[in-house]
Amino acid sequence: MRLPSIRRSQGRQGPLGSRVHAARRRRRRRNPAVPLLAAALTVAGLAAAGPVAPSAEAAPAGATATAGDVTGFTRSGDTFTVTASGGAKARVVVARADVFRLWLSPDGSFTHDPAGTDLAPTTDFGPVATNWSDAGAYYRITTGSLSIRVNKKPLRFSVFRADDTTPVWQETRPTSWTGGRTTQYLARGADEQFYGTGLRLGEWALRGKTVPIAVDNKWRENDNASPAPFYMSTNGYGVMRNTWAPGSYGFNAPTTLTHDEKRFDAWYFTGDSLKSVLDAYTDVSGKPFMAPMWGFELGNADCFNASNPDYQGDHGRLRHQRTPDVVGYAADARAADMPSGWFLPNDGYGCGYTAPLKSTVDALKAKGFQTGLWTSTGLGSIADEVAAAGSRGVKTDVAWIGGGYKTAFQGVQQAVDGIEENSDARRYVWTVDGWAGTQRNAVVWTGDTHGTWDDMRWHVPAITGAGLSALNYAAGDVDGIFGGSPQTYTRDLQWKAFTPAFMTMSGWGATGPSAGYQDKQPWRFAEPYRSINRTYLQLKMRLMPYLYTMSRVAHESGVPSTRAMVLEYPDDPVARGNLTSGQFMAGDSLLVAPVVSDTSVRDGIYLPAGTWTDYWTGRTYAGPGWLNGYRAPLETLPLFVKGGAVVPMWPQMNYTGEKPVSTLTYDIHPRGTSTFSLYEDDGRTRAYRSGAYARQRVDVTAPTTGSGTVTVSVGAPTGSYTGKPASRGYEFTLHVATAPATVTRDGTPVPVLASKAAYDAATSGWYFDPADRSGVLRVKTPGTAGAFSVSATGTSVPAAGALPPSAPLDRPVP
Repeated sequence: MRLPSIRRSQGRQGPLGSRVHAARRRRRRRNPAVPLLAAALTVAGLAAAGPVAPSAEAAPAGATATAGDVTGFTRSGDTFTVTASGGAKARVVVARADVFRLWLSPDGSFTHDPAGTDLAPTTDFGPVATNWSDAGAYYRITTGSLSIRVNKKPLRFSVFRADDTTPVWQETRPTSWTGGRTTQYLARGADEQFYGTGLRLGEWALRGKTVPIAVDNKWRENDNASPAPFYMSTNGYGVMRNTWAPGSYGFNAPTTLTHDEKRFDAWYFTGDSLKSVLDAYTDVSGKPFMAPMWGFELGNADCFNASNPDYQGDHGRLRHQRTPDVVGYAADARAADMPSGWFLPNDGYGCGYTAPLKSTVDALKAKGFQTGLWTSTGLGSIADEVAAAGSRGVKTDVAWIGGGYKTAFQGVQQAVDGIEENSDARRYVWTVDGWAGTQRNAVVWTGDTHGTWDDMRWHVPAITGAGLSALNYAAGDVDGIFGGSPQTYTRDLQWKAFTPAFMTMSGWGATGPSAGYQDKQPWRFAEPYRSINRTYLQLKMRLMPYLYTMSRVAHESGVPSTRAMVLEYPDDPVARGNLTSGQFMAGDSLLVAPVVSDTSVRDGIYLPAGTWTDYWTGRTYAGPGWLNGYRAPLETLPLFVKGGAVVPMWPQMNYTGEKPVSTLTYDIHPRGTSTFSLYEDDGRTRAYRSGAYARQRVDVTAPTTGSGTVTVSVGAPTGSYTGKPASRGYEFTLHVATAPATVTRDGTPVPVLASKAAYDAATSGWYFDPADRSGVLRVKTPGTAGAFSVSATGTSVPAAGALPPSAPLDRPVP
């Protein structure tokens, strides 16, 4: 007898109130040839929350107006008010030496502030040393970092560095407005480049492009899946428009920055690098959230309650009749030795879940899986789902929050509150419609995309580029939601394993891999695909301490884990543009160059200045330059390690906590001087906010070239958290070219072992294998809680071969 189905919409009162009921039976179309979403949202009343696909060209026409000339200038604390001849007023509010707000009100009042503190929750940074002067043609406002000019005839603004000479940005003409649109016009530098605008589905270098800052829920190339009214420039500044209104940014000459409202309100952030701009931006708009460790593991969303009469999909799906059926899939994963960490075992489009939920959650937890819930209708039962049943994640979908803007933002916040007010867990929410500030609350993903080579091609820059708006967790369904093949699945999973969050979306692809199934579980595929999938999932689990630390860096600084090349190499003219948009840095040490076509050869890999070692072969190259003709059969993702890299690694496990980290490995590519600061906490609760975490610093010194001594200095972990080991053993895999003369720990010789088998059996010792990736020195030390150092004398770092003269064969000129 089937247990009663529970509808996620019961008692729902949220941003859309009862309007969701009309949408309840309108499933999001899974056929890309029938895009009726906009009509469905209109019927559901969602259009009232904001236009679904607003176009700048469709804004109301009318006479264009400007503020006119300056007629008055006053100061009150750190707020400067400018009065203009046309009745408009402007305010410059200096929040910090490098951060200010510019608010222009056409009617002279400052009462209409629709965004409030939603987008800029932190603006009080204490007193700021500011001054002003009358320079004749303009007023000058100065801080320790900036000189802001207020041009008098007509009113225009420009910003210079503290030297009052170096321009940051300059208006070429006065900001103008019509009845429903306001536009700012900025000069574009001769080589100025622009980045940002949220999760844009395409290339991330935006010079010469016009980008919609608007929701359309089409999820195709050059759309904006989760727009953000934020961009930054290589001139060393960023700007966030403080608005919910849609807009359009044209990064042309001049740059035109438009939003569909009769007001101008923006926060400006300046710095000496793109990283410092992201830091300032997220100081105001919020730092990226810290996901739980299980959220870094592979997740899967599907309906496991297909027998529900309200379900709008296939009622006959095998092993998907009642929600507890998901436990069988969890058993499959573990039987296949396939790492993965969480399920969304319901589909909000009529699927719901089978009561009682708790027994399913408990059964999944026993196999190392967490449970989240997918909703298209609301969060009316979330308190019980979290507190009583133990669910820990939420995925919001378009039939509920598809109006975007404030509607989606509030929906995500409700999901966050539902998790954190009913448990000690961290927020873990996936949303299809983000905005500025969403980085502090949710993973954004690219929507209903396709399992094709072409979709994979533009997903690489899309997910990478999201980080240029501080969206640390950006994702796309592995192999899309429609179509797909074993080849595209394998290639897509390979590179997404190096991003913080990734998920498969089952149920809507082509039938297969086995008859009767429509799912994209990595263990469902035949060989060799299954083993390749396992290899990359296992590698991600081993890299967990590295990727987790990189996301802590994002949480502290706004600098994402998945990084466009320009973030690490801002002065490299190649790295600044779209010639490198088909690759990215996973953290500060790993360069990933996905294969996005049906080929076994990867061209157009750009290696910046420095040395780069092929992760698989150990061959080392000297940049900068292009690498073409790289052999990349299906099992090989082009992956390179930066010289000096220090990469912490766990023992192999299929989910967080399956095994104790009794031995921590540091995988090191010694070259010159380098350092790494490992971050650790309980990986699950919010205790880290109160200081419950630990750090461990590792310093490496080595020759830059040739032979010498390699020394690894390991600091004692500082800090504490629940579950922190009292002591642990260490292993070092040092990528060196020759065997050392001696290896010592704190000056005491470490015994040399004759074989890999002897090394594996020992508790302490070293072994050098010249055939392992061109040379790997393994050093094992017994457990300790304190600081120590390991030195290898008489070894040598790999010689770096020059890249052949070549051009990027597979990338268009930007």
